[in-house]
Amino acid sequence: GLGSSVTIRLGVVYGLNEINSRPLSDHEMLDLISELEGHPDNCAPALFGGFVVSGIIDGTIRYRRFNVPGTLKFIVAIPEFEVSTEKARAILPKQVPLGDAVENLKRVALITSIFATGDYALLRGLFEDKLHQPYRKKLIPMLDDVIAAGVEAGALAGWLSGSASSIICLTEQKEKAVAEAMAGIFHGQRIRCETHILTADNEYIGYSGSGTL
Repeated sequence: GLGSSVTIRLGVVYGLNEINSRPLSDHEMLDLISELEGHPDNCAPALFGGFVVSGIIDGTIRYRRFNVPGTLKFIVAIPEFEVSTEKARAILPKQVPLGDAVENLKRVALITSIFATGDYALLRGLFEDKLHQPYRKKLIPMLDDVIAAGVEAGALAGWLSGSASSIICLTEQKEKAVAEAMAGIFHGQRIRCETHILTADNEYIGYSGSGTL
């Protein structure tokens, strides 16, 4: 759940592009990496940095990005066990209730608007996912407890990182306490866990400036 696949693909494509005097533009690189990855969700932020929303509309990738301040800390708890992406995808249902889809859609809209405006305190309660976490926590049953511990220690919110097994909490304060609380849940289950306190990387590694579309 830490984006290793897109990191490798982006690194190879970017490196080859540099070696060959940059025949590919930003958008051409994004198209190619998204084709290799299967979707632009990971590719756009890896290439452009910051907070990025993206999607394929009428065959064209559209995206918007916003810088993320260093005051926001992303606490990553990485347990010693892995969850395969294939297994995590296979466990998802083919259909979901309409109400669950609506709940997620309104949260996505609110989360995006908050990152655009910087009202981060309003993120509380917006990461209660209905579409993948309820199913994938069968593969990582301590998910809810880890998030709850992080929030109780001061975090704004928490979520499953990608298909798992890493879990992330977002906080503006008490980042060390949040990390200890998250790790404590795993340690209570006798599962080794490492934590990292990170900030978002806003560096735009492409060629054409702002990266907005």
